[in-house]
Amino acid sequence: MSTLAAPAIRTLTVELGERSYPIHVGPDLLGNPAHLRPYLAGSQVMIVTNEAVAPLYLDALKRGLGEDLTVRQVILPDGEQTKTLASVERIWDALLEAGFNRRCTLIALGGGVIGDMTGYAAACYQRGVAFIQAPTTLLAQVDSSVGGKTGVNHPRGKNMIGAFWQPRAVLVDTATLKSLPPRELSAGLAEVIKYGLIRDIEFLGWLEANVSALRELDDALLIDAILRSCATKAAIVAEDETEQAVRALLNLGHTFGHAIEAHQGYGVWLHGEAVASGMAMAAALSQRLGWLSGDDVARSEALLRAAGLPTAAPAAMSADDFIARMRLDKKNLDARIRLVLLSALGQACIHDRLPPDELRAFIESYPRA
Repeated sequence: MSTLAAPAIRTLTVELGERSYPIHVGPDLLGNPAHLRPYLAGSQVMIVTNEAVAPLYLDALKRGLGEDLTVRQVILPDGEQTKTLASVERIWDALLEAGFNRRCTLIALGGGVIGDMTGYAAACYQRGVAFIQAPTTLLAQVDSSVGGKTGVNHPRGKNMIGAFWQPRAVLVDTATLKSLPPRELSAGLAEVIKYGLIRDIEFLGWLEANVSALRELDDALLIDAILRSCATKAAIVAEDETEQAVRALLNLGHTFGHAIEAHQGYGVWLHGEAVASGMAMAAALSQRLGWLSGDDVARSEALLRAAGLPTAAPAAMSADDFIARMRLDKKNLDARIRLVLLSALGQACIHDRLPPDELRAFIESYPRA
């Protein structure tokens, strides 16, 4: 009886000169020393994870590191609501208590919350130490683990405190997706769909044909989707690492979405769910401006719904609620709300000249659920 061979590990590179780093994608990477040890700065390793992920993958990661290193761990509570400076202080406390020096390496084992906090802790500890991303959610694998954005939330706005700090490597172990709840998988697909909407119309069509199989965890298709998503993000980051221009296009749906997260309470709506609603709003606003057709908007919404994602805004959010939160968005300049919209499917743009009354009227008219 023959068995199917496991998909091969595939690699692409984020090109940042001397700070370039690989993204390895494939199954069972966490326990493989060949994909871990080359990126350690020294013999001291601090693994940062949470209470949901640690029982599943912490031991495998430790085995992959070997027994000749000094390995410690910090296990934080799970959830977006824990993405605070208080949690990062727990990481710093652990590093100091263990006597770790500036040649230590932090490994972020978890989703985007763990990755963002670990990266920020690494950026600040002794003015910057090495870290590795080992993302265990689809959303983190295709988005937050790549590009060096790190930070924490503030009650008034998402990701308002942070730093750019690139990892030494990203290890995308696709086997971890088998333990992901369906809702979390759908949330990750929101960021995958985003890449098709902003820059890759062919990928958008590919997703329409394969979204059902992706939700059923088809290994080969997941690897293809992750690689294509990461390749798009890596190219944009290489062009604009600190978001002075084109990198802002990666925030399609995020201005509306972050407002939803902050208003509803972090974790009530998953990040990907809020971004999906935000992308639907951005598409509808793009149609209102005459850039997209009704068929374009319907196509976008149909794909989001096929991925198990919302397209309506929260019933409890007024236009005032949206605008108050949107005014705190990091992309804003000179007191103008900057929106990432679609001049066409597969082509994003930044628009910051929408009259406030028009923005308010659009939000007031947008469907709620």
